[in-house]
Amino acid sequence: MSLIDASRCLAKAVATLSFAPPVAFVYNPLDYAWKSHAAYLDRYGAAGKEAVFVGMNPGPFGMAQTGVPFGDVSMVRDWMGIEAPVAQPNATHPARPIEGFNCPRSEVSGTRLWGWARDRFGTPEAFFARFFVLNYCPLAFMESSGRNLTPDKLPAAERVPLEAICDEALRASIAHLKPEWVIGVGKFAEKRAQVALKGTDFDARRIGTILHPSPASPHANRGWAEAAEKQLLGMGIL
Repeated sequence: MSLIDASRCLAKAVATLSFAPPVAFVYNPLDYAWKSHAAYLDRYGAAGKEAVFVGMNPGPFGMAQTGVPFGDVSMVRDWMGIEAPVAQPNATHPARPIEGFNCPRSEVSGTRLWGWARDRFGTPEAFFARFFVLNYCPLAFMESSGRNLTPDKLPAAERVPLEAICDEALRASIAHLKPEWVIGVGKFAEKRAQVALKGTDFDARRIGTILHPSPASPHANRGWAEAAEKQLLGMGIL
């Protein structure tokens, strides 16, 4: 199954799910930002990667706006060379509008991750020849206040069926990309990769983790790129 097919199946499957309060709004950029998401997969998702980095889910000013994982607007448009029209979710929180590539806010996690890729490898072609980045869950969840709610905070009755769908999509993506390593960006993604890939041909010893670049992490704020680089070198990557 190609990445495009896996993403289409994932988008359709998660659209069948429902979520109760405190979830008030659900954004699915695989739907309304499909054009830029598909462009990312088509341009950079060739098989045969050294490592695939797996994030948790879309950030409000990253993938939720551009359809690209950790997709800060400037990094996606100016470094990756991807820009496409972005539509609207079925319902939007007034404090979290979808402005697509006109979004004026930066995604700190995205500027850190993609900024490292740019500074370390120079061109997107050089980075993506060896690596790829995807998100485990394609949905962004917001409470009525507009506060972000991560998938791990969902009640089990909602989280378990969502994880089953996302696990299947991750398996399909890894089967296509055929990486030597799967690297969780944060512990949640590492754990989900371990669960999803258990029983497959993928070597569980080659599932690792790096520090998440979120500004909510004190460690990341003290030099994320240096910390992530050290972790990758410790795994024999780079």
